[in-house]
Amino acid sequence: MLVVGLGNPGIEYQFTPHNAGFLAVDRIADDHRVAVANRRCRALTARVEIAGREVVLAKPETFMNLSGLSIAALVEELDTDPRRDLLVLYDELALPLGSLRIRERGSAGGHNGAKSICGALRTEDWARIRIGVGSDGEAQSAFRRGKDYLLTPMRKTDLATLDEVLDRVAKAVEVVVAGGINAAMNEFNRRENGREQNGPAEE
Repeated sequence: MLVVGLGNPGIEYQFTPHNAGFLAVDRIADDHRVAVANRRCRALTARVEIAGREVVLAKPETFMNLSGLSIAALVEELDTDPRRDLLVLYDELALPLGSLRIRERGSAGGHNGAKSICGALRTEDWARIRIGVGSDGEAQSAFRRGKDYLLTPMRKTDLATLDEVLDRVAKAVEVVVAGGINAAMNEFNRRENGREQNGPAEE
């Protein structure tokens, strides 16, 4: 299975909202005591074992809006079926910080990395975990600021909130690998924010 986190390369972007996917992959790698450092297909990669399955972790070294080029190359080299064995982790401005949402497929919804993947793979049928980076008090202004907000380093309090979410993302990835995307949607989408959601169906 191929698990890819999206972000922008470069130390100046490391702790920005747009790099939540990179941070999620790093958290999984840390949990398994490996470094995402092997270069292949314009990405940094590592191999780990999750639930008895070999999983390739990847962080594209392209910038966000070209992520699809790296992922398409990895999919081809690893002979991966995107519909069954690709999981992408990325930030979502439309979701509040502290939340996550799992989807089996869907449109890019304005996310440049997701747009690039859909274009490169020529399909929207790939699973994703969207990591909320919006905030209740700033949601509308965040949308207006858009790019500037997403590429600005996060405050310490926001990073602390994100840190907790990254643990849930890592657990969600384990559930996807072990039991499939529907099992993860049922478990994590329903209990998100401590509230009962409308099941695995997604807006």
